[in-house]
Amino acid sequence: MLYALKIASRYLTASKAQTALLVVGVAVGVFLFIFMSALIGGLAEFIMSRTAGDMSHVTIEAQAEDPGQIATFPGLVLLAHDASSDAAELREALNLMPLIEVMPEVLAVSPQITGAGLLRRGTRVAQVSVVGLEPGRESAILNLAGYMVEGDAQLRSGVILLGRALALELGLELGQSVVLQSQDGIDATLTVTGLYQIGQGGPDRRMAYVSLSTARTLFAMPQGVSRIEIKLHDLYAADAVAPRIEALTGLPAESWTVNGAQLLEALNAQAQTGYFLKTFAMITIVIGVASALLLSTYRRRPEIGIMRAMGASRLFVVGVFVTQGALIGVMGGLLGAGVGYLALLPFPPRDAFRSGTLPMDITQGAYGLAITLTVIGAILASILPARSAARVDPVTAIGQ
Repeated sequence: MLYALKIASRYLTASKAQTALLVVGVAVGVFLFIFMSALIGGLAEFIMSRTAGDMSHVTIEAQAEDPGQIATFPGLVLLAHDASSDAAELREALNLMPLIEVMPEVLAVSPQITGAGLLRRGTRVAQVSVVGLEPGRESAILNLAGYMVEGDAQLRSGVILLGRALALELGLELGQSVVLQSQDGIDATLTVTGLYQIGQGGPDRRMAYVSLSTARTLFAMPQGVSRIEIKLHDLYAADAVAPRIEALTGLPAESWTVNGAQLLEALNAQAQTGYFLKTFAMITIVIGVASALLLSTYRRRPEIGIMRAMGASRLFVVGVFVTQGALIGVMGGLLGAGVGYLALLPFPPRDAFRSGTLPMDITQGAYGLAITLTVIGAILASILPARSAARVDPVTAIGQ
């Protein structure tokens, strides 16, 4: 084996320009593999952080009860009943929250009261969706603190957080007061203590956040909540965790994938695209190594014939060229991985991704995998030239 390694090394150093060109070609393929891994992985992280990362992974939501049917007889009215306008609520949900929070898959839990309302500032009126959050859990699901552009995300009684776009429409500034009227006709005068900017027109223009106690007053809900939003450590585990939460609490729990199926399909399609691109990079490496070794085999037929005439077995000849391919794979893999790592260093980490920048995640470069696949690919690529070399007839080869 050591003798085969020595001969393989001598073949590589005998034609330094060709070897250098081949190693650089392999390194370019490895670099593309690492670059695509970092880009596809970073893009997936960026999309998830801006969509599924900022939404509930499992939701327990109160369901409005339909009024029961009343039996009647011809010509006789037993009872006339108006549909109730009371908001649906989970009365015992707060007692069940400790059971959910201790689950190992659960990262955060947020009890909420939601409803529709109108914001009035002088003659300007805007319809909003009101979300009441528990103080201290303002950023449990949506990272409100990270999106604040003015003020802070702390919710107290009598304050409100608005999107910057909505504040501009109403002519509101930090510290000013606004009247919020709920769907039940209850008014509250609130002070704007924070402006956020998510970057999506919808939430910035329609969402208003208040404290849970303020929401209880607005929607006449002295106990219970409208829904409980749950964030998991692994959002892809939502389909498995939701039934467990439902069995534990006896309340209907819905995974984010029910309404986010299109997002999930898009992410899967993106991942498959990445696999195809990385596969093409590996195929390029295999073809390059195989072509170079086939050429080397043809040029060294006389030397191979001499080795065979001196008693070298076909297995030994195969070992020489397979070792040569492995050395090319190792050198090209290490060079490509090193260049790829250095090229990705200037990009910001995943926690600092911003809109308008290329979301490259250096931690998802798959350096070890790239080197391993490159060496395996180079070895496989050398098998055909090696077998061709082993079949060389010594007499014919020496005669050439």
